[in-house]
Amino acid sequence: MSKKKNIVLIGMPGSGKSTIGLSLAKTLFVRFIDTDMMIRDIEKRSLQAIINESGQAYFENRENEVVRSITGRTLVIATGGSAVLLPEAMAHLKKIGRIVYLQAPLTLIEKRLWNIKTRGILLEKNQSIQDMYRVREPLYRQYADIIVPVEGKTPEEVVETIISSLGLKPRGAL
Repeated sequence: MSKKKNIVLIGMPGSGKSTIGLSLAKTLFVRFIDTDMMIRDIEKRSLQAIINESGQAYFENRENEVVRSITGRTLVIATGGSAVLLPEAMAHLKKIGRIVYLQAPLTLIEKRLWNIKTRGILLEKNQSIQDMYRVREPLYRQYADIIVPVEGKTPEEVVETIISSLGLKPRGAL
């Protein structure tokens, strides 16, 4: 890992940020942070319960606070898919890390988000997965330092691509 930078994973819900982030952190022997898990731990309830009971604005404020509270070096950070909608949070992440966009095509996201109504995903009223994708995809590209396609790749292959794209070496590698 570089002297001061963390690796921040962004992407659509269902793109594999948590799975790949955990694997990447293990490969690099660094700490893994999942912002959705942090929110659940703080709130003591599921993301869907937060959205249903406290509303979308409350969830966005909580997510913004949690993301902006992250400090430290040599971390792998998996963000919630909606973090990209929060300019202050993204400015903080850009300052503390290199942003990796895990790019998944809409067809793959639709397949993976079979539980969209219970998964804790921020959607506007009557917004479809396609609508969400259309809004967020350009933002992921805008903030990304590198873009890593995930379709047709195992998590291990995605991890290898991230490591080589960032010019890193797994710990213990010669």
